[in-house]
Amino acid sequence: MEKFVPEHAFANFQIDERLKHTIGEKGYITPTPIQDRAIPHILQGKDVVGIANTGTGKTAAFLIPLVDKVLRHPRETVLIVVPTRELAIQINEELKGFTKGMKLYSAVCVGGSSMGAQIRDLRYHNSFIIGTPGRLKDLIEQSYLDLSQFRSVVLDEADRMLDMGFINDMRFMMGKMPKDRHTLFFSATMSPDIERLIKDFLKEPVSISVRTSDTSKNVEQDIVRLEGKNKVDVLDNLLASCEFTKVLVFGRTKHGVEKLSKVLASRGHKAESIHGNKNLSKRKRALEAFKGNHIRVLVATDVAARGLDIDDVSHVINFDLPATYEDYVHRIGRTGRANKRGKALTFVE
Repeated sequence: MEKFVPEHAFANFQIDERLKHTIGEKGYITPTPIQDRAIPHILQGKDVVGIANTGTGKTAAFLIPLVDKVLRHPRETVLIVVPTRELAIQINEELKGFTKGMKLYSAVCVGGSSMGAQIRDLRYHNSFIIGTPGRLKDLIEQSYLDLSQFRSVVLDEADRMLDMGFINDMRFMMGKMPKDRHTLFFSATMSPDIERLIKDFLKEPVSISVRTSDTSKNVEQDIVRLEGKNKVDVLDNLLASCEFTKVLVFGRTKHGVEKLSKVLASRGHKAESIHGNKNLSKRKRALEAFKGNHIRVLVATDVAARGLDIDDVSHVINFDLPATYEDYVHRIGRTGRANKRGKALTFVE
């Protein structure tokens, strides 16, 4: 596979100097393929379709040019629609990194968090509203959010939103926006449904595809045969080995994930869980602890782990088998990132 050579460096994008400064502070020098190809088109105001997996740097690919747009036109407002609350929070964190000291504000509107606090946030001028379709629709229907002034919209992980049944909510929102808007659309896969959405929502879009090969070259994949042994004992033994420095364990159900993390903790492993039954602040705490190496094992469900971007995960363990091949690819893609080696182990009866 030939090495990707970007056409641009961040320093020569036509963007606001303050933004260049914060990008530099984050240590970004050369863009990833999606950033290299999408940013110039977005800066020109073109609609873009990006076919890209998580972990390709697509968040920065749309945030950088949109922050630049807001800096040039301070009354601009941008709507970013995503499938899960984790992803919304993660994008907001990344946005804050780019807008340090610029007095640009954002509001996160997601389910499972206090509606009252979000309504309060919406009273102020926010340059960016980041949210999940269901909650955004509620806020629009109750007249707390008026999309008629939003001239830019990002639909991120659109394929996931379709899978999760948000199609009508997406159409509802797009119908409330001005016709002459700037639309950016990201999806990991292409399907007839996705093509239909693109046709309905975008005007003469530029298409950019940087899907990395299905399974990462940097991930060594192996199976662990249980051969009648107790699954938890097998996991316990694996975790006793010192090479398992930062381990993401996938389980099938919220209940199972919660139980497994407690059992591991009781056996002396520093473990936490993230799943849909956990409230947001607890999930955030678990995630921060894992990112900061205060815990070594994070047990997660597929939905909770969507879009997680965590550096240096040494192992992904499929404690329960994933439901689909897509889920498998997504799970093991949490390790072996940024050209580091990773290992994925799948438990098989």
